[in-house]
Amino acid sequence: MRVLPVLLAAVAACSADPMIWPLPSSFTNGTLTIAIDGRNFQFNTTTPSDDLTAAFGRYRAQTFQHRPVDIGGLFTATVTVENPFAELQLGVDESYTLSVTGSAITINAPTQFGAYYAMETLSQLVIFDFDTQQYVVKNGPWVINDKPRFIHREVLIDSARHFEPVETLKNIITSFTYAKINTMHWHLVDQQSFPYDSPTYPKLSKMGAYSNFERFSQNDVKDVVEYARQRGVRVLVEVDTPGHAASWCKGHPEICPSPTCTMPLNPATNATFELIEGLFKDLKDATIDNHFHIGGDEVNTNCWTSTPAVQAWLTEQGYTADQAYAYFSGRVSDIVFGMNRSVTGWEELWDHFGTKLDKRTIIQQWLPGSTIAKQATAAGYRVIWSTDGVWYLDGLSVTWETMYQQEPCTGIADNLCDTLVLGGGGEMWGETVDTSDIQNTIWPRMAAIAERLWSPRTVTDQKKAAPRIAYFRCLLNRRGVGAAPVNNKVARQAPPGPGSCFDQ
Repeated sequence: MRVLPVLLAAVAACSADPMIWPLPSSFTNGTLTIAIDGRNFQFNTTTPSDDLTAAFGRYRAQTFQHRPVDIGGLFTATVTVENPFAELQLGVDESYTLSVTGSAITINAPTQFGAYYAMETLSQLVIFDFDTQQYVVKNGPWVINDKPRFIHREVLIDSARHFEPVETLKNIITSFTYAKINTMHWHLVDQQSFPYDSPTYPKLSKMGAYSNFERFSQNDVKDVVEYARQRGVRVLVEVDTPGHAASWCKGHPEICPSPTCTMPLNPATNATFELIEGLFKDLKDATIDNHFHIGGDEVNTNCWTSTPAVQAWLTEQGYTADQAYAYFSGRVSDIVFGMNRSVTGWEELWDHFGTKLDKRTIIQQWLPGSTIAKQATAAGYRVIWSTDGVWYLDGLSVTWETMYQQEPCTGIADNLCDTLVLGGGGEMWGETVDTSDIQNTIWPRMAAIAERLWSPRTVTDQKKAAPRIAYFRCLLNRRGVGAAPVNNKVARQAPPGPGSCFDQ
């Protein structure tokens, strides 16, 4: 029984939009079927670079996974990049134009990162016709003018609750590119484990990692950052302070309130801030992003008030415990600013500082029902939107439909949305994920968030999106990504029984 072609036709017929994810900003197309010579296909450019050459190889292999029998059709894509050596930082130009006609394929982009996204879109347009054994682009000619709505599109990866090996991180980063996700927010350490080998403070990981096999060397971090950079993915490192830091105490008990009350980190000794500064300098040497995430969330100050030495310091300084938290976060922010990097932190920073915060600080909203994004943008601060309960990927009962319905700029004036809401992302907290299940917990639900962050605000029709996300989930599977069935009511469940990828 030939079920798959029937399902494919049904999927395509149910949506007036092309089977591209995320949906481009604007496009025109026709009714022609354009043959592509998959055996001899090459990307050519008059603006060469090592990064572009590597990308051409990746996208050729990704686009042409089958060996065609019939030879013929377009065999060249001409890629023109104004600046093929652009630095990967927040706000880099990611726009592109892609044209596929009966006579030529052309890509134009201001930077290599836009060119990558153009090639990704092209790889989704090109399909293999098993009946003719030939590659084709249907519904041509195509002219696509595309750019992201938001400049920050992240997935948080937590390597402290469960260790995520380098190869796992690289596979995840590769999967990001399929949905035009441009940031891995790397929650590197937490109270459960400290897997990062700081050259300056090696006892942090020697004593704080789960095991000697679950650690990241300095070169490991550099390799992940470079792997991501070559694919247009920023790595935003987070070291959460002063809470979530019990694992630090195993190697350096002097920076913690007491052996029995280990966090938040001790604000009463300069040793704490000296260690943080040395640790951050090590990470600066291993990373390239101009931003650094200092955490700052869920700080329970009971250890400070119940530890005599810390309480004596509070009294001497005239601080309440809450004021001491503000003092601590201020000193850590100054360390980051002193390294010529900007600070990102969870919304508790806004709760404690408000408009006293340096305007270079980015506030990340996360608490359910929070209105921090509205408050902070009204005061001229930049924000990232990743609200728990709707965009937290560890919430296994949150469906893609719920994620797709969210709008980061609700209640925010258009001019502030356009300039101060940087974007958002899905947060993959690691309590119940490791290499065995992280991909099918992220995907395909993260695709819903990805489209909210890339496509125009007017792209909100869930019914029209449903066949496209089903198609995209199957595309992820064909590319080796273990994306779970799209209709799951509980994320990462196995398929309910035999059937097509398009009917799960």
